[in-house]
Amino acid sequence: MNPKKVIILVLLAMLGGSMLGLYGCNTVRGIGQDIEKAGDAIQRSSNQ
Repeated sequence: MNPKKVIILVLLAMLGGSMLGLYGCNTVRGIGQDIEKAGDAIQRSSNQ
């Protein structure tokens, strides 16, 4: 296989992995926000 093609494939794989990692971070942050909102709603209902 051509060394240039190998380098390009490695760079594309790294880019794809980075994009998936960033997408995963946003998902985890969103789940944390949802859990926090649910906890706030439970706390408000218990105070009433």
